[in-house]
Amino acid sequence: MTTWHWVRHGPTHEKNFVGWRDVPADLSDAPRLARLNLHLPDDALLISSDLIRAVHTADALALPTRRRLPHDPNLRELHFGAWDGMHFSDVAARDPDLSRAYWETPGDVVAPGGESWNQTKARVDRVVARINEAHPQAHVIAVAHFGVILTQVQQAQGSGPLEAMAYKIDNLSVTHLAHESGTWQINEINRTP
Repeated sequence: MTTWHWVRHGPTHEKNFVGWRDVPADLSDAPRLARLNLHLPDDALLISSDLIRAVHTADALALPTRRRLPHDPNLRELHFGAWDGMHFSDVAARDPDLSRAYWETPGDVVAPGGESWNQTKARVDRVVARINEAHPQAHVIAVAHFGVILTQVQQAQGSGPLEAMAYKIDNLSVTHLAHESGTWQINEINRTP
C-alpha cells in the first residue's frame, strides 16, 4: 500500500488568485510546523511542487529519515492563466460567464491562457501513478496546493470535480489517502495537527 500524506503549503497571505505565480509561504509559525512534523511519518519519501511556497514548506519538513524526491512541476497548482494575480471580483468583472462556469461546472472549462480542472487532474494523476508503481509500500509526503490535493480527493472518491471542490483544504493541513492495487481509501481530509 502506498500511503499519501498530502500537505498544503504554508500560507501566502495573498488575496488574489495564486496559481503558477511563484510567491513565498509564511513559515514563521514554528510550533505549528513542529506539530505537523510530529504528525507525519519519519520514514517517508518527500516530494513537492517546484513552486517556492511548496519547496520551502517541504524544506521545513525535511528529516534525515525522509528521502527527498526531485521537485515536480506537474504538482503545481491549477494554472489560472490571465487570472493569476487578479482579485476574484476583477476576474468576475472581466469574464463573468467563464469565471462562473469555471467554479460551478468545473471539468473542461479553461481559464484564459491557463488550464482546466481536468487538465490539472490528468497531470497530477500521472505523477501519483508513477510513484504508486515505483514505491508500492511507501509513505509519501507530498507538499502541494489546494487544487492539486482536491484532484486526489476526487480520485479517491471516484467522484466528479464539483464534489471534490466542496472540501476545504487549509494551509499546513494533511489529507491522508492510501492506494493499493488500484483501490483508494480516504483516511482523513484537511487534518490540522
